[in-house]
Amino acid sequence: MRCIERGLVAWLTGLPGSGKTTIAKAAAGILREMGYRVEVLDGDWVRRTINPDAGYTREERRRHLLRVAWIARLLARNGVIVICSFVSPYRSVRREIRRIIEEEVPFIEVYTKCPLEECIRRDPKGLYAKALRGEIKYFTGVSDPYEPPEDPDLELDTVGNTVEENAKTLTNMILDKLDENS
Repeated sequence: MRCIERGLVAWLTGLPGSGKTTIAKAAAGILREMGYRVEVLDGDWVRRTINPDAGYTREERRRHLLRVAWIARLLARNGVIVICSFVSPYRSVRREIRRIIEEEVPFIEVYTKCPLEECIRRDPKGLYAKALRGEIKYFTGVSDPYEPPEDPDLELDTVGNTVEENAKTLTNMILDKLDENS
């Protein structure tokens, strides 16, 4: 096990179905094989376990994501690499997340870029179909906006690149950031 004094937080943001969690888990696997302690905080898992009462209005999402930011910061300051996978649709909230985390540990904003049409085509959970029928309120990309990052630390093309390519790119950025801050 490689012990590092301080970890970091890599925050993957993008439309539902853009590949955030798949890339996060693949990068985490690579880092674990290298001996690092890694946690993946995924939106579905956090809503199911830590924050099951979280809603989807703008303010409810904000509260939910700021809670996650504090958890990620706590883990990272204790030597864990934390990869967060959340739609996190609003720029203002992502700026708050960055401020919380960077007070203590390095932060990487990662944009999993994927056109809405491709996310709708993928629709891994059938949520776009429901949202397009009006069955889901506040669904990002359909009835609620997604504000892409204006200047992310890393942009991953999830249409043009494979999961493995994107995971390797993310892993390399994480390792570079750790080296830079050691």
